[in-house]
Amino acid sequence: MKSAGHRNLPSYALLRSFECAARHESFTQAAEELHLTQSAVSRQVKELEETIGVTMFRRVGRRVTLTEAGRRFAADLAVDLENLKQSVARATAAGERNTTLRIAILPTFGSRWLIPRLGTFLNDHPSVEIRLETRTVPFDLTRERFDLAIHFGKANWPDARMNKLFDEEMLPVASPKFRDMYSASEPARLAEAPLLHLITRESAWIDWFAMKGTTDKRLLSGRHFDQFSMIISAAVCSIGAALLPKYLIEIELECGVLIPLSDTPLETHKSYFVVSAAGDFNPQVNAFTRWLLSTTRRGSMTNSHD
Repeated sequence: MKSAGHRNLPSYALLRSFECAARHESFTQAAEELHLTQSAVSRQVKELEETIGVTMFRRVGRRVTLTEAGRRFAADLAVDLENLKQSVARATAAGERNTTLRIAILPTFGSRWLIPRLGTFLNDHPSVEIRLETRTVPFDLTRERFDLAIHFGKANWPDARMNKLFDEEMLPVASPKFRDMYSASEPARLAEAPLLHLITRESAWIDWFAMKGTTDKRLLSGRHFDQFSMIISAAVCSIGAALLPKYLIEIELECGVLIPLSDTPLETHKSYFVVSAAGDFNPQVNAFTRWLLSTTRRGSMTNSHD
C-alpha cells in the first residue's frame, strides 16, 4: 500500500475542476464557470479519478451523475476549499497587519443587538476586521474556521468554551393601534386577538398564557413566521400581538411604536452565549469576548434601574 505523501495529493487544478463539475453535475457548466473547454474538465476529472483510484462520476449518455463516493468526496472537498480560502484570507490580513475575526451570528441578534453596538469595539480595536456570517445551529468551530459564535439555548456546544451573555425574557407587545382595537391589555381579550408566532417556538404564547391561568388550543392559531425580524415588522404594522425578547425591540419600545401588553415576561430558561473553540487563546478572540460580556453587564445594570 502506497503512503499518502504530498506527491500523491491531487493538484489544486484537478480538485477545483472536480468540485465545480460536482456542484453542477455537468462538465459543460463547470467548463463555462472555469473558462476551460469541456474536454479539459473531463480530462482533469478523469485524472483525479485515476490518482485517487475511485470513480467519482457515472457517465450516462451525454450526462454525468455523481457516484455515492463522488458525492461524499464533493461534500468534504467543498468544506476543505472554503477552509483554504479562509486560511488565505487570514494570511492576507496578517500581511496587512490586520486581524480578521470570523463570527457566526444569529440573524436577528446580529442585526438588532450586535451591529448597533459594534462600533464601540471597532473604535477601540481599529486593527481588527470583522466578518459576520449567519449560522443558526451548533457546528465545529475549528473545522469551519470560525473564531467565535453566538449561540442561543443551553450550555451544550461540544468542544467549546462558552460564556453566558444574558438570559432571555419575552414580553407580550403590540402597536398602540392594535392594543386599542382589541383591548389587548386584558389577557382574556388578548387570547381572542390575532397572535404572531415564531415557527420554532410555537408554544411560547401557550406558556405565557398558562402563567395567566388561560389554556386554549386556539392560542396556536394566528400568523406564523420563521424570523423574529418578520414578527417585529408585523407587530409594528398591527397585524397581531407578539411575544418578543426584550433586547430585540429596545428601539420600538423606546419610541412607542410597540408597547408592553403586560409587565409579566416569559422566562424561557434559555440563554445567549458567546462561544469559542476550547483551547483557543487568540488575544483578539479574548478581547471581543470581554467586550461582549462587559457590554451585556452594562445593559443589565441599565435595565435594572428602568
